[in-house]
Amino acid sequence: MDISKYQAFAKDILKIDFNDINLLVTAFTHRSYINEHKKTAKEHNERLEFLGDAVLELVVTEYLYVNYDDPEGTLTNWRSSLVKTESISEAANRLGFEVLLRLSRGEKRGSNRARAQILANTYEAVVGAIYLDQGYEGAKQFISDSLLVTFQDILDSGSWMDPKSHLQELAQSHDGHTPSYKVLEEVGPDHDKTFTVGVYVDGQLIGKGSGPSKQAGQVEAAEVALKRYQS
Repeated sequence: MDISKYQAFAKDILKIDFNDINLLVTAFTHRSYINEHKKTAKEHNERLEFLGDAVLELVVTEYLYVNYDDPEGTLTNWRSSLVKTESISEAANRLGFEVLLRLSRGEKRGSNRARAQILANTYEAVVGAIYLDQGYEGAKQFISDSLLVTFQDILDSGSWMDPKSHLQELAQSHDGHTPSYKVLEEVGPDHDKTFTVGVYVDGQLIGKGSGPSKQAGQVEAAEVALKRYQS
């Protein structure tokens, strides 16, 4: 194992001088890697992920509580938007986590969705590693620099709202109409159906989505429609 690349990453990208660089190496070690390297790798990142998840939620909660006077429901939605898989995997991508991941050959060929989940889990594990090595303030600084800096963009884009609520707000603002949803197709047996749903504004189809339930199809249709308003 080339530990020097993790030392360089810690110093140059994270701006942290780790006391125990093996914590960072472990944070990048997926369970699948252990299965293929049993003689040389002993610990994967799931325990660090467990710890980092709690630290991440506390830091984000503290930030929102201290800086905003909005009601609990709004703060909860904002927190969810910051700590969701998409947000933290994007933060990991921006920092260049991809090249440091220790994965099995099979996981390296995984889907984009699977890779996003791995990156998100790794981000949480890195938070856990920093917390153990540098304490709460060190972890807080990392989260602030890599994730909380995106919060204004989340507010400006409205992406913290659920897609259907956001679409309704935009459609009423731009077109003066409330979106309506219609099931366009149902396929598959009763226990495994796929619903295709269309969303309409003023009678015009503006988005289609599919999912294992009507609600899931509506959400995907709303996400597609939102891109039209935001383009």
